[in-house]
Amino acid sequence: MNGGILVVTAVEAEAEAVRAGLVGDSVTVAAVGVGPAVAAAGTARLVALAEAAGTPYRAVVSAGIGGGFPGRAPVGGTVLATRSVAADLGAESPDGFLPLDELGFGATTAPADPALFELLRTCLPYAVTGTVLTLGTVTGTATTTAALLGRYPDAVAEAMEGYGVAVAAGAAGLPFVEVRTISNPIGPRDRAAWRIGDAFAALTAAFATVGPKL
Repeated sequence: MNGGILVVTAVEAEAEAVRAGLVGDSVTVAAVGVGPAVAAAGTARLVALAEAAGTPYRAVVSAGIGGGFPGRAPVGGTVLATRSVAADLGAESPDGFLPLDELGFGATTAPADPALFELLRTCLPYAVTGTVLTLGTVTGTATTTAALLGRYPDAVAEAMEGYGVAVAAGAAGLPFVEVRTISNPIGPRDRAAWRIGDAFAALTAAFATVGPKL
């Protein structure tokens, strides 16, 4: 793809890891904050400012580290989202969780742009592909892990911003995709099992490969 690309991360450490893999100035990298709401607001602001300046972006990528479902996305691995899903947007009921879609109030799924997804998959053939869940609360129990997999059998990872970034990109008519590298297994919270440095290194390596094609 030609033209300016916006890569959005949650925190500056992620943004620095992405920048470390890039050469040239065709990609803008910005940290906008943690969580789907602040990610959506920050992305929308950056897109609007670029449009107002006469230098609109051509696509938006949500990038950063996240948790991987054991047996699907290994720690230190890379994930490319086929879709980003707001997994906790909905309502509780006696029969279980009801997604927003079932309530009739909107959609909770943002599919990756097909052309952008295929471009990144070609660049990252080793990446695990599947649904990446967006959650406002990091999963920390086996019970929640099982419930999420029950609702989303194709889920490979979770993070906290992808769906929010996707909504902002979609509102501006821009292609979107989410890329994550895995810092920890999803399940009972165990900081000793986290490998944040490995995830940052994988993020740098991914964008060193992807960057020249964007």
